[in-house]
Amino acid sequence: LGAVSLAALVRHLCLRAGLAEERIDVSGLWGAVEGLVIPAIESPRTTISMLARHFGFDAVESEGVIRFRMRGTAPVATITPDDLVAGNGEDIERTRSQETELPQILRWSVARADEDYDSALVEARRITTGAVRVTAESFPVAVAPEEAERRCRRALMEAWTARERASFALPPSRLALDPGDVVQFDDDTATEFRLMRIADGLARRIEAARQDREDYDLPPGAQRAAAVARSVPLGAPQVAILDLPQLTSTHTPPRPLIAVDADPWPGTVAVLRSPETSGWASFATITRRARIGILAADLPTGPVWRWDQGAVMEIDLPWGQLESVTELQLFAGSNAFAVESAPGTWEILQARDVTLVAPGRYRLTTLLRGQRGAEHAIGNPAPAGARVVVLDGAVTELPFTVGEIGLPWNLAVGPATRPVSDTTYTILSVTPVGASLRPFAPVHLAARAEASGDITLSWTRRSRDPAADSWEAAEVPLLDQPEAWEIDILDGATVKRMLAAVIAKVIYTPADQMADWGATLEPGAAPTIRVAQLAPSLGRGTPTEDIVTIT
Repeated sequence: LGAVSLAALVRHLCLRAGLAEERIDVSGLWGAVEGLVIPAIESPRTTISMLARHFGFDAVESEGVIRFRMRGTAPVATITPDDLVAGNGEDIERTRSQETELPQILRWSVARADEDYDSALVEARRITTGAVRVTAESFPVAVAPEEAERRCRRALMEAWTARERASFALPPSRLALDPGDVVQFDDDTATEFRLMRIADGLARRIEAARQDREDYDLPPGAQRAAAVARSVPLGAPQVAILDLPQLTSTHTPPRPLIAVDADPWPGTVAVLRSPETSGWASFATITRRARIGILAADLPTGPVWRWDQGAVMEIDLPWGQLESVTELQLFAGSNAFAVESAPGTWEILQARDVTLVAPGRYRLTTLLRGQRGAEHAIGNPAPAGARVVVLDGAVTELPFTVGEIGLPWNLAVGPATRPVSDTTYTILSVTPVGASLRPFAPVHLAARAEASGDITLSWTRRSRDPAADSWEAAEVPLLDQPEAWEIDILDGATVKRMLAAVIAKVIYTPADQMADWGATLEPGAAPTIRVAQLAPSLGRGTPTEDIVTIT
C-alpha cells in the first residue's frame, strides 16, 4: 500500500476482520506505517497486536465500539482516598516485579524503509540494573532505523515503569473509566497509572500499571549511514508546470509553480532554462518530491462556492498517502489539488473525505470546486488520465518576472548531479501567462431598467488577494489599481458594444441601445453580458459571461 497512516491501516484491518465501520474508532492513533509485510496466513487481530506492541497503543471495547488509543496520554481522572472502596486489605495494593524478571537489553529487528527494506537491528539498554536478560523481537514493519530505535527504547522503558502495579476498587459511579484510561492518585507521589483490567461487580476491581509520560516523548536514535553504497539508476522526471492563481500569501505573483516526481528520487533536481535549446542557465532547485497522479475516471462538472456532494474524484497516486480532514483543516488549506481539465488548464479543488479503495487508488468526496477563482477551469468532464497534482510544500515557484509573461522558454529538469545533456533530463516548453496576476471573474451580474430608459448594469467585484477571505474587512482588497472594467454587450458571439467603467456598474444608454438593437430594451429582455476587470500588466482578467434578464 505504500506509506499509510497507522489509523487508516488499523481501520482497514478491522474492516477486513468483519467489524462494521461504526464500531471502529481510530481517532486516538497517530503515526505512519511506511511498509508492512504479513509473512503468513494470520488473523487481522494478530497483525493489530503486533502493531500495538511496535507503536505502543491499546484497543478497548467501550459501549460496543472498539477504541484504539496511543499510550502516554494525560490522566482522565484523579483518584482521591475518598473515591476508593474499602476491601479486606489495603485500599491500594501496590506490587513491584523483580528486576530479574525484566530485560536489561531489548533488541528489535525491523526492515529499513530507507534502504530497500534490508534488515536492521536496533537496541535499547538499561544501564543501572541487576537484570541480565536479553529479549529479542522481530517486526515485519518498514521503518527508519532511528525511529525504530526510539520505539524500542520506549518499549523497554515502558516495561520497567509498568513493573509497578496497583490494585484497588472504585464505586460504580466511576463507570466512565475504561481499560487504557490513565488516572492519577491524589497523594504525595501523584503517580499516574494506566488501567489494565476492570472487573465489575458491587465495586469495580481495577488492576493498573504505572505510567511515565516521558517514556513516550523520546528523541530518535542517531542517524545511520547506508550499509552499502548502491548505484541507483535514475530516469527522467515527470514534470508539471502549473500557472495558477495566487494560492497563499507566501506565493509570489506572477511566478508559476512546478511539480517534479521521479522514482527513485535523486535528492536534488535542477531546473535550467534557455530561450533556445542550448545556453542553459540555472533557474531553480527542487529538493522535495511532489505527488503527481492521474484521474482514474472522468471527473464530472459540479457546483462552485458550496460543497459538491455528488461528484466523486478517483485518483491513482504512485506514492505517498492521502487522508480525510476536518472542515476546519480544509478551510485552512489542507487537501488541495490541481486537476488538469484540459492541457495547461488547471482546476483547483479541495476534498474533505478520502478513502483508500485499492493500492495507490483513492476516492475523494465532499469537494469544494473551482477554488481561488478557478471555476472557469472545471472540466465537463475532466477526462480519465488527466494529471492531478497534490498542492503542498513540494510544489515550487519558478522565478519568472512580470516582464517575462508571454515569452516562450525552454526548461530542462533533471538530477542536479547529471549534466543537462544526460538522458535523465526532461525538456519542455513553457510560456508564463501570469495567472496569479489575473483578476478573478466578477459575480452577481444584474440589469435594471431606469425610468429614463437607461439600463444600469451592475456586478460584484472579487479579489485575487488571499487576504480577501477575511471576514473582518468591510471591502475586499483592490490589488489592481486603478479600478477599471470592460463590458461587452453580445448578440450570440457578436460583440454589439463595449463599455468601460471605473466602478462595478455602468449605464447602457437608450441611444446606445437604439444603435445596437434598433430599439430600446424593455424589462424582460435578456441580452448576453460579459464583464472583466482590467489588470495594469495583463489587460482583461477572467470574464464572467451570462444571459441577464432586465428587471
